[in-house]
Amino acid sequence: MAWTLRTYVGLAALLIAVQALVLYLFGQPPICTCGEVKLWEGVVLSSGNSQHLTDWYTFSHIIHGLLFYFGLWYFFPRMGVWKRLFFAVGIEVAWEIIENTPMVINHYREQALAQGYTGDSIINSIFDTFAMIGGFILAWRFPIWAVIALALALELYVAYMIRDNLALNVLNLIYQFPSIAAWQSGLPR
Repeated sequence: MAWTLRTYVGLAALLIAVQALVLYLFGQPPICTCGEVKLWEGVVLSSGNSQHLTDWYTFSHIIHGLLFYFGLWYFFPRMGVWKRLFFAVGIEVAWEIIENTPMVINHYREQALAQGYTGDSIINSIFDTFAMIGGFILAWRFPIWAVIALALALELYVAYMIRDNLALNVLNLIYQFPSIAAWQSGLPR
């Protein structure tokens, strides 16, 4: 039975609703505890980071979408694009839930740029998922050279602006190198 676009959108919306519910059950606040919702939070070392609609880490979620598109395209070439997007949403939702577990939050707090990290607000987490969807759609519509250029540009720009990016975030999640931690802290080596 072939599902329609409407079915995939409905199922993806259901996954995002589950994401919000699980984060709520984890005790994550719906919005920033400061009581306001901002479109952009540009200060990484602030209590508003990962609490508003978008922040510096939104760019990493766009890159998630680029990577998920190509990974699913490569491993499942006969799968339709909407089904791939549905699976990408599932992967992103799973990551957003895992990212907000006490174990991962505490691991992030050990990093130089995330010492006060308390996890994502629900609205920030949902917008991270929307950013991934945007990245997925860009990868589907743009030529591969443009997608690679975009991913590299985003990684380099964010590294320059805040001394962090998706690659460093993943690396620090696996193992924290003292030289990277010193650079991220702005300390001399």
